[in-house]
Amino acid sequence: MIYKMEIQINKTKKLKSIQEEFQSYFPYLKIEFYNNAHSSGEGSLKKNTLDNDLTIGAVQKHEFLDAIKIDELTKVSDIENAFAKNLGLSAQVFRKSGNLWLQTTTTDNWTLAEQNKMAAEKYEVNDEAMPDPMDRQELE
Repeated sequence: MIYKMEIQINKTKKLKSIQEEFQSYFPYLKIEFYNNAHSSGEGSLKKNTLDNDLTIGAVQKHEFLDAIKIDELTKVSDIENAFAKNLGLSAQVFRKSGNLWLQTTTTDNWTLAEQNKMAAEKYEVNDEAMPDPMDRQELE
C-alpha cells in the first residue's frame, strides 16, 4: 500500500500546519522552510529558518493555490523542488537520528519511505552515539 497525501495550499495556512501534516505521514522526518535557497547536496543555515507561525501568503514568492502531492515513493529532492517551483519556498527535509535531526543533504535521492525507515531503525536501536555520516546536522 502506498501512502499518499496532498498538502493543500492557501494563503492563510501556516507553515507549521504543513509541517504537522507532513510529519503525521512520516513520523521520523520533518520539513523546515528557509528564506534562502540551498543548492543540491548543500544544507541550510539555521539562522535562515522561517518562523513556522508565518502563513503561506506572507512567505510565498509564486502565486500557487492548489495541492502539493506526495507519497512514500517521492524523493526528498522532488518534494524540496516542488515547494521551490510552486511557492518559491526553500524547503529542507530532516531525518531523525537518535536525538538529532539531520538534514538529508547527501541522501536527497532517497524516497521519503527510505528516509523514514532508516530513521525508524536508528530510533528503535537508540543509536544516538554516532550521527549518520552521510548527512549533516543543521548548520549554524
